Amino acid sequence: MYKRLLLLSIFLSNLVSSQTTMTNVISDAVYYDGYAATVSNPVPSGLTRLNNARYTRKLTDTELDSFKAKIAMRVTIGALCDNYDRLGEVFLALVPKSQSTYTIADPNVKRIEVGRYITPFMNKNRTPSEVPYTYDISNLYNVFHDNALRSTYDMYMELDVFGVPYAAQTQVLGCSGRIDVFSGTLTFFSTDTGASVTDSNNLIPILSYNRLNNYNSTDSTGETVRIVTFNLPDPVTNARFFVISTPHGANAGGEEYIRRQNYTYIDDVQVLTYTPGGTSCEPYRVYNTQGNGIYGNVAKTFADWTSWNNWCPGNSVPIREFTLPSLTAGNHTLKHTVPTAVFNQQQGDVYLSVYMQGKSNVTLDVKDIKTVDVNIYPNPTSDFVNVKSKVDVASITLFNVEGRKLTETYRENRIDLSSYSTGVYFLNIILKDGTIFKHKIIKK
Repeated sequence: MYKRLLLLSIFLSNLVSSQTTMTNVISDAVYYDGYAATVSNPVPSGLTRLNNARYTRKLTDTELDSFKAKIAMRVTIGALCDNYDRLGEVFLALVPKSQSTYTIADPNVKRIEVGRYITPFMNKNRTPSEVPYTYDISNLYNVFHDNALRSTYDMYMELDVFGVPYAAQTQVLGCSGRIDVFSGTLTFFSTDTGASVTDSNNLIPILSYNRLNNYNSTDSTGETVRIVTFNLPDPVTNARFFVISTPHGANAGGEEYIRRQNYTYIDDVQVLTYTPGGTSCEPYRVYNTQGNGIYGNVAKTFADWTSWNNWCPGNSVPIREFTLPSLTAGNHTLKHTVPTAVFNQQQGDVYLSVYMQGKSNVTLDVKDIKTVDVNIYPNPTSDFVNVKSKVDVASITLFNVEGRKLTETYRENRIDLSSYSTGVYFLNIILKDGTIFKHKIIKK
């Protein structure tokens, strides 16, 4: 963690000290109670309030042209009348040229999450009264300068921070009756010094702040699984995938406090494994000016922090990345799963974002992505496994753990395991639209 912070600090320092372009997108915008009706308070010039928790601003052609190859994004959140840790995000929104305005739920808008952060416990009457977050988003240089993309879409940056003022109204001096929760600033710094430009020419938004759990938001009943398909009309090389996720659930035994391994698969091949957290939160103690049960009154050891924490109030969330040398044209499936997640008392969620960049011989548009509405149940099973999907099932094939094919059904949405011994098996499921994915089944 300390090394990562040092690298980010050096990265931003190098930007500011060299020939640097600074682009200020949002300055000291005030955010309001996320549960209240959208306020009618004046909006800073050039901004649009999408709701109390999110502002958006269109990037001008001059600004897009000015971006250099190495880009740092700085988010600064200021304390107002929310003294708890909250989630915030930065999104790049691609809005069709034919639209001069849009809403947060507009189906025509393509959106990718480019940064996520956790606010500290802040008392606005104590210093420091703001917290900075810095990200290396140099990969977006290709997006900002893509003429084909810019001819179809206008590019907007959205800064989101959801807050509520109820605790601060009684705990923080000067907050009685107020519903302003945070202030937010979004700034880019860019330079060509030490930069190497890639030649990505396509962008695939796959998941944007998607809610995932094992009780009412999953693609496999009883499991924490998200399955998404995307189509490539032409082969893609150097496909870079960017993943942001955080587990939440502050109840006793909640997912915020228990570290779980996450697995990501592309076309049934495991490509990313990680466990959130595992870092010391001590570097961010200084920003937590409101007493709280996370930091306590005294410094904690590295072992104390890493035994349970998934993220730190006051820190940015890691952007994880993996690269595939090549992807063929046609349908592909991304599967993300957290097998040991419990969601005690059916509370909490994992919030998951994924997007892809790559290179094709043909300039690609931003592609429509669909989340496969599939339930696979029951699991474990004593006999039949059912596949429920809006798309008809073409075939289901059963394999043992050694990979030997045992049986296969066609144009049926279930398969019988009653004649097989207890243990672990794998289903290979093909839907009629060409979507293919595997799923682990336990025979009891």
